[in-house]
Amino acid sequence: MSLFQNILIIVILIAGAGFLSLTEIALAGARKVKLKILAESGDERAQKVLDLQENSADFFAASQIGLNAVAILGGILGEGAFRPYFYDMVARFYHGPWTESISFALSFTLVTSLFILFADLMPKRLAMIAPEKIAVSVVNPIQVFIVVCRPLAWFINAIANMLFRLFKVNTTRDDNITFDDISAVMDAGAQAGVLQKQEHHFIENVFELEERNVPSSMTTRENVVYFTLKESESSIRQKLAEYPYSKFLVCSENIDDVIGYVDAKDILVRILNNQSLLQLNENTIRNVLTIPDTLTLSELLDRFRSTKEKFAVVINEYALVVGVITLSDIMITVMGDWVTPIEEDQQIIKRDNNSWLIEGSTPIEDMMHALAIDEMPDTDNYETLAGFMMYKLRKIPRPADAVIYGGYKFEVVDVDHFKIDQLLVTRLLEQSEVPPEEATS
Repeated sequence: MSLFQNILIIVILIAGAGFLSLTEIALAGARKVKLKILAESGDERAQKVLDLQENSADFFAASQIGLNAVAILGGILGEGAFRPYFYDMVARFYHGPWTESISFALSFTLVTSLFILFADLMPKRLAMIAPEKIAVSVVNPIQVFIVVCRPLAWFINAIANMLFRLFKVNTTRDDNITFDDISAVMDAGAQAGVLQKQEHHFIENVFELEERNVPSSMTTRENVVYFTLKESESSIRQKLAEYPYSKFLVCSENIDDVIGYVDAKDILVRILNNQSLLQLNENTIRNVLTIPDTLTLSELLDRFRSTKEKFAVVINEYALVVGVITLSDIMITVMGDWVTPIEEDQQIIKRDNNSWLIEGSTPIEDMMHALAIDEMPDTDNYETLAGFMMYKLRKIPRPADAVIYGGYKFEVVDVDHFKIDQLLVTRLLEQSEVPPEEATS
């Protein structure tokens, strides 16, 4: 054959190999979610791609048969077609025993480079740009190719399946979507501008409900306002006026003797009707939902939904009340500043670009969001910033005690009766002075 005929055949082989490479990557990379959307919109080709992904063994066997056959045939034809011309070219500069070997190497390198570039690298990179669109476009011709190669593909698949069973390899594709997968998609959407920063923050918080425990969002024990059975009318009126809460615990004598709760609306109705508040009774006291402090916020939402309640008392393993939590508290955890009252004291105050004043009771997740910290050490051992300090210092912190972690310095500013009230968090600008892991003082 002439050089032109050989080049034409090699071009056809490269085009065929490129088509198979393009199809292989497109079918493997096409996302099921997008394909299902296309299928539901009436595109039958998308459903064919989904079916092909479910039974991909025949396709991959046929694809490898075609790719390897084309590559071998292209090597044989290319080497025979180009070697004489390379031989004549080399002979002009060198005459010796290596002339034949050099011409063979040059011919092999040229053909291999053409196949790598045009039949492998470029088609695969193109397929990764829009795998779903390409997969839908090529699914019909590739099904014809699979039918042609089916006898040999069946034989090859039988051997492969036997070897997989012999070595106990599970060939079932796992299509389960994890939180990490969704988080990666959200990050990509935020970077592309599809999701706004606030929307991205909301979605992350919703998924964190499964990981955050109730104590991270509850009103702590020392901040709970409650009535006792012997509470005076003037005291009840004063608490109603001083604290803008809609629900108040009712206890026998102390906070650990919980009887129920009263709705501020019921008390206000009694006041408007000029009824006495000297004694809280069964007409005003309601049964309160009691939950353990080990529940996650997601589990508490399920509990609220099943009981039709919006208020719960949180107790620990010693049956002591550690706090109260409402449905509104969970919404604040998800929505953040959008539903937090403006007049409410902020737990995190940004002083400048590199320092923050943070309350010790701040949930560790909120602190991580504010400081853009991806990971904190051993988070199973604490839930608040104060807990983190106590865990790292291994003692009851005092003012000026500090912990250095992740490029930040956490310094205790104020302590009230062993409780860490406030910390100063400073970003360390001189990264060279920060130890690779952490430091404590």
